[in-house]
Amino acid sequence: MANTSAALRVGLIGFGTAGRFFHAPLLATTPGVELTAVVTSNPERAGQAVSAYPGVTVVGAPEQLWPLGLDLIVVASPNKSHVSLAEAALEAGSAVVVDKPLAVSSAEGRGLVETAERLGLPLSVFQNRRWDGDFRTIAHVMRAGRLGEVRRFESRFERWRPQLKGGWREQGDRAEAGGLLYDLGSHLVDQALTLFGPAVHVYAEADVRRENAQADDDTFVALTHANGVRSHLWASATAGLLGPRFRVLGSKAAYVSYGLDGQEDELRAGRTPADTGFGETAPDGYGTLGAVGEESPYPTLPGRYTDYYAQMAEAVRGQGPVPVDPADAVRTLEVIEAARRSADEGRVIEL
Repeated sequence: MANTSAALRVGLIGFGTAGRFFHAPLLATTPGVELTAVVTSNPERAGQAVSAYPGVTVVGAPEQLWPLGLDLIVVASPNKSHVSLAEAALEAGSAVVVDKPLAVSSAEGRGLVETAERLGLPLSVFQNRRWDGDFRTIAHVMRAGRLGEVRRFESRFERWRPQLKGGWREQGDRAEAGGLLYDLGSHLVDQALTLFGPAVHVYAEADVRRENAQADDDTFVALTHANGVRSHLWASATAGLLGPRFRVLGSKAAYVSYGLDGQEDELRAGRTPADTGFGETAPDGYGTLGAVGEESPYPTLPGRYTDYYAQMAEAVRGQGPVPVDPADAVRTLEVIEAARRSADEGRVIEL
């Protein structure tokens, strides 16, 4: 257990999109947390890290973190390296956060969870979309009974990106957990399971649409949950016009929202949770709640990515649970694997 009064010393493996725009600024603005070291072998990224976080130590290899006695190590490297790096960090005595997906397979994920349990160290997964403002709003209106009995949940991460950007997310094969099913699907499935519990049937379509793409870039997943709710989930880079981000249909009313939570764009623009208004949605971005003829805008709750590391800090100090149970991430991987099998075989998979 870490010292409950001293700042937690944190090492960050990776300073690409996830490390630079999500983990680093969130860690740096979490009270009682110190971003101590960053791992990157890229000289340009090393310079960016030092410029943004004066005093941070930059090293070229993850192994250089293990002797430092860090309280927490964050793994924000390419998907295929998540498990090996997380295991090494745990064996070095540090608590660990792994960016999603936890692993490239549910079996690997279970093994990692067992390692953390054996060593008695906190392990969590960065499913930050649980703290999106629109998702928090859906959970709120459901708890308040405004929708009645929810029957169908629709969720989309759609983009119009006809040209490849390159990189392992678009070109990586299954061994690298490339493609939208693993990338954005990790968020879509996690959100659905968080709201409605385990899935019992999975159907999926996973297509490669763009020229020279090697991983799925247009994917649909349908879940039937044990409680009867049906979730329809889309992830696409080929949507010329975008559908609603969320549409939730209940026995009393529905909720519909458009556009993505703004926290990612704010972080990419250099804003942080320390800035006034971070995570807030303007009225013209509110979702709509109600039924035909009785619908009205419903204020979106603020996005709260900062809560993730605040809760993780408490867990490292032994003062509370981890913000995302890694067992949840294993269940998400089981659904993704079933979706992959469904897409390959053209049939519904029973879990």
